[in-house]
Amino acid sequence: MGRIPDAFIDDLLARTDIVEVIAARVPLKRQGREYTARCPFHDERSPSFTVSPTKQFYHCFGCGAHGTAIKFLMEYDRLEFLDAVEELARRAGVEVPRETRQQHQRGDFSELYAACEAAARFFQQQLAASAKAQAYLDKRGVDADNRARFGIGYAPDAWDALKAALGTDERRLALLDKVGLLSKSDSNRVYDKFRDRVIFPIHDRRGRVIAFGGRVLDKDDSPKYLNSPETPLFHKGRELYGLWQVRQAHSKIPRLIVVEGYMDVVALFQYGVNTAVATLGTATTPDHAELLFRNAGDVYFCFDGDRAGRGAAWKALESVLPRMRDGRQAFFLFLPEGEDPDTIVRSEGAHGFDARLRAATPLSEFFYAELSRDVNLGTLDGKARLAERAKPMLAQIPDGAFRDLMQQRLTELTGVGRAAAVEVQSPPRLPRRGATTPAPKRSLVRSAIALLLHQPALAEAATPPYRFVALRQPGIPLLVELIELARARPGISTGAILEHFAEREEAEALHKLAVVDLPGDPEGWRNEFADALARLEEQTHAQRRTELLQRQRETGLSDAEKDELRALLALRLR
Repeated sequence: MGRIPDAFIDDLLARTDIVEVIAARVPLKRQGREYTARCPFHDERSPSFTVSPTKQFYHCFGCGAHGTAIKFLMEYDRLEFLDAVEELARRAGVEVPRETRQQHQRGDFSELYAACEAAARFFQQQLAASAKAQAYLDKRGVDADNRARFGIGYAPDAWDALKAALGTDERRLALLDKVGLLSKSDSNRVYDKFRDRVIFPIHDRRGRVIAFGGRVLDKDDSPKYLNSPETPLFHKGRELYGLWQVRQAHSKIPRLIVVEGYMDVVALFQYGVNTAVATLGTATTPDHAELLFRNAGDVYFCFDGDRAGRGAAWKALESVLPRMRDGRQAFFLFLPEGEDPDTIVRSEGAHGFDARLRAATPLSEFFYAELSRDVNLGTLDGKARLAERAKPMLAQIPDGAFRDLMQQRLTELTGVGRAAAVEVQSPPRLPRRGATTPAPKRSLVRSAIALLLHQPALAEAATPPYRFVALRQPGIPLLVELIELARARPGISTGAILEHFAEREEAEALHKLAVVDLPGDPEGWRNEFADALARLEEQTHAQRRTELLQRQRETGLSDAEKDELRALLALRLR
């Protein structure tokens, strides 16, 4: 995928009024230099969501959501990055760089989408002509509305029905093969991948058909489900079957229920449970987890109650845990042996299924139950074992109340971290919702980084070479990188800097510094920044003096090093 030039992103964000973008979707109220609202990403009564027109980014003091106008469109409108950029570019009346847009479409992708769409229409036509396939869907209780909603079709019981209908020349055959609709035998015979199966088209987040799943009509045939292979359009670890249909049914999705099969999703919709999605023949991946939470704050994983089901649930937990920021919830529903969502909803109806969801196991309970399964918590050794198992996993949870409470629960179970638990039970006073965070005491490097974040133009005064680059202190490489970034991209905003570091490990720390309320005014910040750099340079000189004096005592100095030491000693006397 082509990378959009940094200069274009900077210019686009500079042209974009983040207040206008968000106000079109969320009612904002002016409060001083910023705007506030009740957060659109979690339920709250008092406004804790702020939008800064000067820094060009938003931040929620309740759930921690934050970002630029691009990130807001990704989270609120549920767009992919490039689609969000295209939307802002359309608003600003500018064109995304042509080479980037073409790479986003990736050459023949329009033809690949067209091939999938043509195949979907073919399968639907075949369903209308197949009494056998229609009888199967009738037996499963799938009515005409849901057949149309999901675009369900049928692959005829023939080796080359699709190939003969759509692969009318070499180019079309190549497209069908590229989207995974053809297979090849050992003798190089090309034939239809899906034969005598009910077909479930898989849609992407824009509603385009990108792949297919096929289910046998006869329960004795195998494999029961057959999915498209990985293709340029389809990556099973990033897609969820039914998500497009859920989005069409809800302007704001109240929850998502993750099930295992296509028919489970369709049956739940049929009985009025229209928030179900399915992973596509694979365990829940980190990409799945991010996609789920981007669409709903509450996610329910529905699995069989056997060993395999609990194993799948644990893999889902491992993918979800690093994404459990405040305001998000995950639950696990384990079904009785021999049952699946399809059979449960048929026998108990939507109300019965909903009752089971209300009784689902919260992530926190499942987490400690599984880790304690073979542990004797009546012994010190057992408590130590649980603590050692849990601690590295708890470290993956984002900072916030959920992480604190999970740590507190570990302390209750094992006694480990008792002193820390007292701090959790008596937390420091939180900033007023909607208010800026007071600036904490910072190191000199941290102060310089914070000033630069709030006023990137300060970098103009820092001319290379940066003598403090040799200073062995945490944060020096980041400070140098920020100065060079701001100098290379004049006019860059705070929000654009955060966007630049969005996928980096420094992102969270930079965001925390960006939301503090710095004392003083921009002119005073200029003097503070110059003073900070001067003091860092003095510390660099002191570090070098110490090194040379130690070397003088141990091995002696060269003539050049003696001259350097004399110059450094003279600086100290000034």
